Amino acid sequence: MHSIFIKKADVRIWRAKLSTPFRTAKGQHDFLANVLFRVELTNGTQGFGEAAVATHITGETIEVTLKHLKEAAWEVQDHSIAAFPSLTEKFKERFAGNKCALAALEMALLDAMTRVKKMPLWRAFGNRVRKIRTDMTVILGDVNDAENAAREILKRGICSLKVKVGGNFDMDLRRVAAVSKLAKRCPIYLDANQGFTAVQTLKFLKELDKLKITPALIEQPVPKEDWEGLKNVTRNTKILVCADESVSSFEEAKRLIKEKAAGAINIKYMKTGILEAYEIARMAQQHHIQLMIGGMMETPLATTASAHLAAGLGGFDFIDLDAPFFMAQTITRGSYVNKAGVYDLCGVKAGIGVTPQNPVNLRG
Repeated sequence: MHSIFIKKADVRIWRAKLSTPFRTAKGQHDFLANVLFRVELTNGTQGFGEAAVATHITGETIEVTLKHLKEAAWEVQDHSIAAFPSLTEKFKERFAGNKCALAALEMALLDAMTRVKKMPLWRAFGNRVRKIRTDMTVILGDVNDAENAAREILKRGICSLKVKVGGNFDMDLRRVAAVSKLAKRCPIYLDANQGFTAVQTLKFLKELDKLKITPALIEQPVPKEDWEGLKNVTRNTKILVCADESVSSFEEAKRLIKEKAAGAINIKYMKTGILEAYEIARMAQQHHIQLMIGGMMETPLATTASAHLAAGLGGFDFIDLDAPFFMAQTITRGSYVNKAGVYDLCGVKAGIGVTPQNPVNLRG
């Protein structure tokens, strides 16, 4: 591997239509507009990475992400692929406010490196399990929208549902009740995307309890900076509380563990980069914090890369990698998630196993 170098790298915007706008309490995606990063090695092997830009959640923009990845494309050329991960160290501070760019860079280099080694990406993280099953999201809308979405999800054979809340308190109660009635035997996760206060969250959970509805967890109920509110919810409900936006770094994960602010963490490459995501997951497991693997609005390239972490490391209690189900266009080749939400990575021979759907001659 020391004799194999990065010959060139390039960047482009990657767009796709969605089947429906993806609505949360923090805003919505009307279409997918991410950034694709590609490296090509001197032996012809290519590696691909994806930056999922969620401006309404993280504040990152396509323009800044493109700028950073173009800089990285120029600077990684002529370096040995064996230099990973030290090769990405210098970008961590520079991309501190643009973690999705760091994730794309790390993803492409990991994809290329594991292709050279002729091993699936999940082996870079461990050797635990190979099949995982994702939930699917019921986005914000009215009660009829929620019922229709739940029926479609159940028809697929998916057996866990995530319901977005935090938009309208009373409407959300009716939406969750409607979904629960249709999916009586399925675990239901709630995701407020920072849309409630602590008081509202506890009231919401009490109202659900009166309806004899017990969600499996509630994710990021309060604004990400409201750590006291997060702890308040955690201490005053038996429902598992999962931190998402509140934990976007290793240091914030350490704080969560120290302060016992929540019982679970949603791990996302786009919040931290890949290597830091792995370290957060390992630390959380050591402290008996439950784990969810999640993502932004991503193509099968990035969601499958995330599935490799969960499958290789093991110990993830909740899988939330359903973004490909909301895409109206196919822009990748190689699919390892089926209609029922099962990611089966047994067939991946090398790398991520998913590539952009374009005429580039892939080797390695």
